Amino acid sequence: MFISVFDIFKIGIGPSSSHTMGPMAAALLFLKILAQAGISPHRIRVRLHGSLAFTGRGHATDRAVILGLAGFSAETAEAEEMAAALADIHATRRIDPQAFAPFHFNPDEDLVFDYGPPLPGHANGMSFSAMAENGALLRQETYYSIGGGFVLTAAELEDGRRRATEATDGPAVPYPFNTADDMLAAGRKANLSVAEMKRANELTLVDSIALDERLDRIWRVMADSIDRGLAAGGILPGGLLLKRRAKALHRQLETEMASGDRSFLLVNEWLVQNAMAVSEENAAGGKIVTAPTNGAAGVIPAVISYYLAFYPGATPEGVRKFLLTAAAIGGIIKHNGSISGAEVGCQGEIGSAAAMAAAGLCAVLGGSNEQIENSAEIALEHHLGMTCDPVDGLVQVPCIERNGFGAVKAVTAATLALRGDGSHYVSLDKCIRTMYQTGLDMNDKYKETARGGLAVNLVDC
Repeated sequence: MFISVFDIFKIGIGPSSSHTMGPMAAALLFLKILAQAGISPHRIRVRLHGSLAFTGRGHATDRAVILGLAGFSAETAEAEEMAAALADIHATRRIDPQAFAPFHFNPDEDLVFDYGPPLPGHANGMSFSAMAENGALLRQETYYSIGGGFVLTAAELEDGRRRATEATDGPAVPYPFNTADDMLAAGRKANLSVAEMKRANELTLVDSIALDERLDRIWRVMADSIDRGLAAGGILPGGLLLKRRAKALHRQLETEMASGDRSFLLVNEWLVQNAMAVSEENAAGGKIVTAPTNGAAGVIPAVISYYLAFYPGATPEGVRKFLLTAAAIGGIIKHNGSISGAEVGCQGEIGSAAAMAAAGLCAVLGGSNEQIENSAEIALEHHLGMTCDPVDGLVQVPCIERNGFGAVKAVTAATLALRGDGSHYVSLDKCIRTMYQTGLDMNDKYKETARGGLAVNLVDC
């Protein structure tokens, strides 16, 4: 199994990797399939199923699908261009994507939110249909947005499940590992750290200079999202009239910390403010990095910024080591469990992000591979059972604060692990298995459908 650091950390836009970035990518993939087949449809129609239907409006899934059909990608799209394209499509009922043939598309008729049973492959399913002028079906494809911006066709999902236990899945790398136990064994055999093995694996795809440049860019986008979030005020979009809080928190803490007070509580609040800053940017549809998802995008940037601000020996190379270590843990969780809130609840999003952040911090603070694995397990264990119950289907309540708490738990887990010798009772692999089984047993109304938990009780009140 090999999942690249750049699959775990994707540059994109908010508010959701599975409900915004994934559907946008699926729409663009459908255009490419049509172009490769030489099909020029008169009209394209899209049906959203499961969680994409129930919380799609709050997650801007409709907007994302339309923009994807217009040829936009989440990594390169700019806000002004997207806004202009959306306005034109709603006015003309026509999409004219660059490098693709134009076609009719009426958002009110051709984009359907299907509130019936979800598609069989995953809670985040969507179907695209290309139609001829006489209404005949020219091509149809089903996609699943499986979390973290990953998108698979129905055939790819089924094939992936069939090969899920095959160690040969993915490109050949010098240090393959499917599980945390495999990772520890490989590290002992080669006398290498998690980051060193992950780096060697990545170098099968890119050279050392390109790898460092891309890792540095990931951190720059993360850091920029913190800065924008700390500078922006006002009300978040979506109808909850939720005020941004990171800016006000930042001003208060700057004043107190400038006085020389760096007490534990202030440092704790500083960590939370940065996680919330990123999460508020994500909720506003800004540019962020999936880490491993948009809904959990604030945890890792907050912990990296904590490392840079409060550890005298912090370096850019340390940030790269952090990201590589975190991605190794994230890949193991994704391969053996899930990072999708629609599949396993928020334990798969904030829980995974906290585990990755804890591992990254433990690594840059000198932790052994065993301590790194221990830190990830501690962080994930204490998110087990967490539901995904977004109020009004928005990535705001309780998601923004959860990022702050996830960052605090990550730092706590890393420091606990560093106080030990790496030996512990519950392994990371068993914790991942427990998280996944818990998610499968969880009622669907608690898995990003906004039909249970806070999403219902706040509305009822």
